[in-house]
Amino acid sequence: MDIAKTQKILEILSDLNRIKIIKELSGNKEICACKLLKLVDCKQATLSHHMKLMVNEGIVNARKDGKWVHYSLNKKELRDVFKYIVSPLAQENK
Repeated sequence: MDIAKTQKILEILSDLNRIKIIKELSGNKEICACKLLKLVDCKQATLSHHMKLMVNEGIVNARKDGKWVHYSLNKKELRDVFKYIVSPLAQENK
């Protein structure tokens, strides 16, 4: 993990709808785009835009099944981001 990648992911996560999506994905193994659409309450094109950003940056995985896409959280990638940020703080207590 480097500072540029961390900055890009934090920038992506600064959007309220994306936070809602991440929160929803964190409690599930996989969610269909059709279900996310109802949970986030936005238009399909807007959801697609949000998901594309997160998939391209590697924080969300996408799996196509027929006409629907199923999304899951890349927990390792998010853990790495937060470890990168928090690790200097953890070192202070040692």
